Amino acid sequence: MTRRLAFALWAVLTVPASAQNAGTTNRMICTDAMALVKDRGAVFLDTGGQTYRRFVRDRSFCELTEIADLQFVPTRDNPECPIGYRCREPGYGDWDWQ
Repeated sequence: MTRRLAFALWAVLTVPASAQNAGTTNRMICTDAMALVKDRGAVFLDTGGQTYRRFVRDRSFCELTEIADLQFVPTRDNPECPIGYRCREPGYGDWDWQ
């Protein structure tokens, strides 16, 4: 419990206001969820089961070494809504070694 509280406090203090939690995708329709990410640029959303993930409009919201992967989340009207992107470090399999 203390660890969760410490993480929550850290997230509130270090995450810019534009990237703070904006809601639950299961309660939104797909177009509203996509518009939220597009308008804010970066946002944390609950994707169900108290799982919060950061979604971004494009790669410009990622770190220099990260790539952007298209993400699909469940919404009220679409089980696979293309909400935006997730920033992540590239792995070995992400490169074309031919």
